[in-house]
Amino acid sequence: MSWLDRDRTVAPPGFNRWLIPPAALAVHLSIGQAYASSVYKTALVSHFTTGLTQIGVIFSLAIVMLGLSAAVLGTWVDTNGPRKAMFVSALFWSGGFLIAALGIFSHQLWLVYLGYGFFGGIGLGIGYISPVSTLIKWFPDRPGMATGMAIMGFGGGALIASPVSTVLLTAYDPNSGAAGWVASGDSVGKLFLTLGGVYLAYMMFGAFTIRVPADGWKPDGFDPAQITAKRLVTSHHVSAKNAIKTRQFWLLWIVLFCNVTAGIGILEQAAPMIQDFFRQSGGSSLVTAAVAGGFVGLLSIANMGGRFVWSATSDFTGRKNIYMVYLGVGSVLYLVLALFGSGTTVLYVILAFVIISFYGGGFATAPAYLRDLFGTFQVGAIHGRLLTAWSAAGIAGPLIVNSILDAQGTPGQLTAADYQAALLAMVGILVIGFVANLLITPVASKFHEATAAPGTVRSTRRRA
Repeated sequence: MSWLDRDRTVAPPGFNRWLIPPAALAVHLSIGQAYASSVYKTALVSHFTTGLTQIGVIFSLAIVMLGLSAAVLGTWVDTNGPRKAMFVSALFWSGGFLIAALGIFSHQLWLVYLGYGFFGGIGLGIGYISPVSTLIKWFPDRPGMATGMAIMGFGGGALIASPVSTVLLTAYDPNSGAAGWVASGDSVGKLFLTLGGVYLAYMMFGAFTIRVPADGWKPDGFDPAQITAKRLVTSHHVSAKNAIKTRQFWLLWIVLFCNVTAGIGILEQAAPMIQDFFRQSGGSSLVTAAVAGGFVGLLSIANMGGRFVWSATSDFTGRKNIYMVYLGVGSVLYLVLALFGSGTTVLYVILAFVIISFYGGGFATAPAYLRDLFGTFQVGAIHGRLLTAWSAAGIAGPLIVNSILDAQGTPGQLTAADYQAALLAMVGILVIGFVANLLITPVASKFHEATAAPGTVRSTRRRA
């Protein structure tokens, strides 16, 4: 398996760095399917004759394993290079679909947990961090844009997977034309087999086209001094082992946790929330289920677009400043949403769109923030450890919002006033993140590597 080794992926002289983003997107668009699980959620409830909570565990387990595997295997990813990491990610992600399909066909829900949740979640974690750390090294002049390109794919994967999955479920189920149709378990199993094969091929394309820059490479005309002259951007390097000993890492952990927790506050309740905000006294809503579904799609666009637009903007504003916008402006928007969001649907949609764009931007900007603070040496491993904030927020966000709403009344009968306490809680969480971001300062020299980290010596021998 030596052809997967890092030294086999070093780019030759004259290699065009713009060939790397498609390889990264091949992985992130594939694993972004995780956001499309709602397409077949009802079908699995019916197939296994169980509740939404039991089926929801599949997605939750996958996200938890994403954070844990990224944290535990981050150093392995950096050491062995992106090709081997993306290859392993493809095997775990696609293999998870196959095991889950077996569980569906045999009516064994635990196999779906094991396949999609456990093994698929490991594939998610490895696949999420490996392209990002590579892109940062190819684009030292625009790290925010680089990470935005890759992580945008994760946000956009559902935009492709959702309609494709719907079409395939319809094709695989002979009863799809019936009134009130819910996809059969057999059709979901066939869908999983199809997705497993397609994603395996597409991710392998990414794995075999990815390259790493040679030691000493830099883009034409790039002067590292222009970047490192900015406050918080270091020319030194910190190992993953030392990074977690710094207060900067844990402050950024709090920042990401708060930003993600608040974003999930809208995403997890998107469709019912907009209907409840405009519920009439008679119980009916001015917003139909179809319109609410379209609103969810619009938020997906905000999530995806924010990952690229805001992250790319951070190359000019600085990472700390852009997070002040995510958290500071975001808290104000949440406050306006809580107090005045029920006034008009236009105002509600605009507020929610911008808030979710900040949510996506926070994900995409985090790796570039880490590069600024800790250098490129083991940025993938450090990023993996930071993603445990995502796992924690994935539990905390829905738990906070759902527990508050459960105390307010019965789902389907809630109004805008019932959401105020939950939205104001999100304001408080964002303020905590804002303060944590303000406290971030350059990393102390005692944590720097004593010698230059591998791949950090620069020359002008190669072209971008």
